[in-house]
Amino acid sequence: MISTKSNLFTEIENIIKELNPQTISNERKAVLLPLINFIQSKVYENKEIRINFICTHNSRRSHLSQVWAQTMANYFNVKNVFCYSAGTEATALFPMVAETLKNSGFQINHISKNENPVYSIKYANNEHPIIGFSKKLDHEFNPKTKFAAIMTCSQADVGCPFIAGAEKRIPITFEDPKVFDNTTQQAEKYNERSLQIATELFYVFSKIKF
Repeated sequence: MISTKSNLFTEIENIIKELNPQTISNERKAVLLPLINFIQSKVYENKEIRINFICTHNSRRSHLSQVWAQTMANYFNVKNVFCYSAGTEATALFPMVAETLKNSGFQINHISKNENPVYSIKYANNEHPIIGFSKKLDHEFNPKTKFAAIMTCSQADVGCPFIAGAEKRIPITFEDPKVFDNTTQQAEKYNERSLQIATELFYVFSKIKF
């Protein structure tokens, strides 16, 4: 693992230092390997690394993945990483996702409030914020070519056998915390899923060599 010189917010960095990638099974590591290989190939070629996390509604898992991937790229000093998220349809970034990230130390601000609110999500003082809102694959915010399409839910994985412009299509699916909405376990389960995603993306970026 490479040494890090992080400029992340302290609370986020403290959470990252507590992550334990040894909890990731060998089967799951095999699922993550194609993403490691994609990033590694771009690093060796000194090319931009574009990663688009895709889920059906672009409301929960895809956003958590986008935010943690961009954060881990910063933590491990992997340059020229640009993370995106999209859905097969647009809905809204679910408020509990924003709340979960806020509780992990991210600075969350509303840019606009409507049926599909737009959030500014900051992980470090001197880095551009991630702009979080629900959007379809063909939205102008998203890359058109030379990106890895990461399928974060099985429904989108099955429903989108072909992603236009994707250089690589990689299924890395996560269980949906939505099943715990309106229950006493909601906050706990969203945080659990967020930490799982963070741990796996920590593992991915920790494997990159320069």
